[in-house]
Amino acid sequence: MATQKKLIKVHPTDNVAVALVNLIAGEVIDFEGESVTIESDVKMKHKIAMIPFNAGDRIIMYGVLVGKASARIEKGGLLSTSNVKHESDKVTGKTETIGWTAPNVDKWKDRTFLGYHREDGQVGTENIWLFFPLVFCENRNIEILKDIFEKELMKPKENDYQLLLRSLVKTETGGAANEAASNDANLFNNIEVKFITHQGGCGGIRQDSHSLAKLLAGYVNNPNVAGATVLSLGCQNLQIQIFKDALDEINPNSKKPVLIYDQQQIGTIEAMLSSVVKDTFEAIKKANEIKRTPAPLSKLKIGLECGGSDGFSGISANPTLGVTSDMLTALGGTTILSEFPELCGVEQELVNRCNDDTDGKRFLELMKWYEKTVVDAGSGFDMNPSPGNIKDGLITDAMKSAGAAKKGGTSPIVGVSDYGEYISKPGLNLLCTPGNDVECTTAMVGSGANMVLFTTGLGTPTGNPIAPVVKVSSNSELARKMSDIIDIDTGGIITGEKSIEEMADEMLEFIIDVASGTIKTKAAILNQNDFIPWKRGVSL
Repeated sequence: MATQKKLIKVHPTDNVAVALVNLIAGEVIDFEGESVTIESDVKMKHKIAMIPFNAGDRIIMYGVLVGKASARIEKGGLLSTSNVKHESDKVTGKTETIGWTAPNVDKWKDRTFLGYHREDGQVGTENIWLFFPLVFCENRNIEILKDIFEKELMKPKENDYQLLLRSLVKTETGGAANEAASNDANLFNNIEVKFITHQGGCGGIRQDSHSLAKLLAGYVNNPNVAGATVLSLGCQNLQIQIFKDALDEINPNSKKPVLIYDQQQIGTIEAMLSSVVKDTFEAIKKANEIKRTPAPLSKLKIGLECGGSDGFSGISANPTLGVTSDMLTALGGTTILSEFPELCGVEQELVNRCNDDTDGKRFLELMKWYEKTVVDAGSGFDMNPSPGNIKDGLITDAMKSAGAAKKGGTSPIVGVSDYGEYISKPGLNLLCTPGNDVECTTAMVGSGANMVLFTTGLGTPTGNPIAPVVKVSSNSELARKMSDIIDIDTGGIITGEKSIEEMADEMLEFIIDVASGTIKTKAAILNQNDFIPWKRGVSL
């Protein structure tokens, strides 16, 4: 077993180091050819000064500015919110073109996963029939449908609509009228039904409804979805035609079945739901005929997310995702880096990595717009670190961002998209989203991700209704403590037992298994189906 190091410097130019274990005041550590005396007790994951700082001095970590000293900090002293303030370098445009040497992926190039092939060339890792409303007024009806479809297909439950669905199931299978539907479980063994509710579609500004329409259209177009049942009240801001226009904008030639019902046109709830049950049952039968077949890894479109981050996230879990992202892009796959508030401080590197100067300019414009809206609301990106982040060593937004950006690896950036835009260009893409875990995950799946890799240092149960969410812990203590939500543990990187490259290989193997349906993620086992649209406007 490798000897546990006590300190690590992430980048050669850094003037701070990360404590890999708890340190005691007065302890003398030999580190990179010099002695460092620890000034006070330091908890693991926190940072210590490798040089003395005066107020105003620049603090460098990950090779970038992550803050400035607000008070004197001695060498070996603890960095905290009381002596460090957020600061990042200003970026005006591209300064250089960063070259990239793609990793050797020869051993992966002929590997495949078992996916669901769609007519437009996309390949899903799941086969889902999706129910959702265009407006919150229909949430109750979605919940009724959820009750009858889920429970009738799994176990009997007396309900008028359930009995209707049961009779259809019996007719299809020739079963006795009094048999429980659960006995016919093999009828729909190749498709799942999922349900989304939300609080949007009306009451806000028109832009919010158009934004929601694009997001929902993205869910329908996602390769994990075989088809959808959509409920409309009729009078809401998000009109059916707006939703249809959003679908056409993403995929004008789509032949995916989408069943839409307008309650005010149909009349009674009974009439509408009876039609929904009959029509959807027939559509699900057809969708169940789609089988998993081999697909190249280039058909994977992976969202890169972090939530509940700690001081180890940026040196274990996030870099593992970065190497995995580089391997996938080298194989012709697609990855998505988002959470724009958590890219503050690393803009220069990202702009320099953009293949197209126009993308670099758009990225900066979106960042400036986003920051302005936050400032106008009386806050700022400097308020981004949560109490949990700060407690575990992420004391400035730039420090948090520099570690978060490691999820995107080192490959060139091929495109920059705004919220709700569908991503179709292979390679690493930037997507404008909030840093909020669920809002971000919701957005990436709406932009086409057929799987999400989600790192955490503190633990979060986030999942998604249509895309597998793989939870990756930054430390082994979390993986043991919250084993019911963690899929992969990268803590071996912290202890020195594994390299980042070794963990990335394990990660890609796990991705293939999940994409093929041979492994269920912990979030899927827990039936964690989170969906929160980003509401950019105000309510009227």
